[in-house]
Amino acid sequence: MAAEIRSGKPEDAEAAIQTLRRSITELCRADHGDDPEALESWLANKTEASWHDWLGRADRLVFVAEQDGLILGVGMISTAGEVMLNYVEPDARFAGISKKLLTHMERGASERGLGCCFLESTRTALNFYLACGYAPVNTGESERRLEKRLGG
Repeated sequence: MAAEIRSGKPEDAEAAIQTLRRSITELCRADHGDDPEALESWLANKTEASWHDWLGRADRLVFVAEQDGLILGVGMISTAGEVMLNYVEPDARFAGISKKLLTHMERGASERGLGCCFLESTRTALNFYLACGYAPVNTGESERRLEKRLGG
């Protein structure tokens, strides 16, 4: 059975947060360099309390990728089109989960009349987003600020 993308629910909190924390800790080493302070800062809001806060916000849409009852990915997009989370369970890396989450978020943004999605990429995910059609935005703020124009 392929992973299904659905809206996050309160009862997903423990598994979703575990997925986020494992993905950041294990897959994003190029970004945090195993530096305890950097990692602690990044993980600070990856808690069950944050999960419930995100679900309750009108300006956020939270999704999970679920397969066989397991949460394999977590995505969150703002109603302004900012991709805020797109993380995958390390054991499910390269299985198309992140791409499926991203496509789902982009489709939702397009259906809401938004013309583009944007994000601040990690070093780890930069090539992924470039391959998905995102392009650098030359704001001078960051070389990893990316956006993608959405089709009509």
